[in-house]
Amino acid sequence: MKILVTGGAGYIGSHTVVELLSAQYQVVVVDNLSNSSEKSLDRVAQITGKKVPFYKTDILDREGLNRIFEQEKPDAVIHFAGLKAVGESVQKPWEYYQNNIAGTLILVDVMRQHGVKNIIFSSSATVYGNPAVIPITEECPKGQCTNPYGWTKSMLEQILSDIWYADREWNVILLRYFNPIGAHKSGLIGENPNGIPNNLMPYITQVAVGKREELGVFGNDYDTPDGTGVRDYIHVVDLANGHVKALEKIKDNSGLKIYNLGTGKGYSVLDIVKNFEEATGVKIPYSIKPRRAGDIATCYSDASLAEKELGWTAQFGIKEMCEDSWRWQKNNPNGFED
Repeated sequence: MKILVTGGAGYIGSHTVVELLSAQYQVVVVDNLSNSSEKSLDRVAQITGKKVPFYKTDILDREGLNRIFEQEKPDAVIHFAGLKAVGESVQKPWEYYQNNIAGTLILVDVMRQHGVKNIIFSSSATVYGNPAVIPITEECPKGQCTNPYGWTKSMLEQILSDIWYADREWNVILLRYFNPIGAHKSGLIGENPNGIPNNLMPYITQVAVGKREELGVFGNDYDTPDGTGVRDYIHVVDLANGHVKALEKIKDNSGLKIYNLGTGKGYSVLDIVKNFEEATGVKIPYSIKPRRAGDIATCYSDASLAEKELGWTAQFGIKEMCEDSWRWQKNNPNGFED
């Protein structure tokens, strides 16, 4: 099978491309490089010994997508491309709705015009809002999202589900990620945020490497064991393997499926700091800041459905997530821009 990966030069995309190539899939990458680097694909080639065809194209560019589909004739699409900073989405709602929703509508229209009706969509645990039950199963009702980024994921799940209801030739798999961290064992690819990181682990590693003075911990008065927010952190390589397993499922004409991808374990912000210090021997200074709007106290998954139906479980623990994140950052203090 040939797989078109949108956003394939990004953090989760590049790790997924590595796992797809290792599983002997043919891969084509489309990415507009707005929050990623083409160098990640050079590193992918270093890791796998395989160079992937790359198109610098925006998913809003219908003509560009049409040309790629005519030339490459993919069998399935793994769709990562999208804007993804929660805070920024509150400041720039129009940009998020335009890019994430209009872009996906154009992508799906081009897919169906070319008879490609297999899509794996990169969704998020944010669709659960403030979850009704913990651990969160796929049966948990979707909640009120707390930001425009979350709403784009929730709305796109609805759109893709409606497309499947209208035309059962489609296979749609919605993967709801929890909190991806870590990096490839080689230290060659990893998370490479523009500017100030929005996510915890790259912030910690930038403090560790001396790029930032201290970690700001938002809120220590939540109803959690140490007062800081609890999340389900998953190694990005485990997450990438979840996509490979989802592709195997699509080959059986799976229809519409939804899976949580997480470890089922919750760690607080201070747990992560402590584990990072133990795994690396580097001290992380931090200070407590006020809570962030839209943050919830606790969020972790029940991922047993993915185990039952996809044969997938997370393999890596928190120590490896910390060690691999640090190896990437230490070897690449400025990301891909060295």
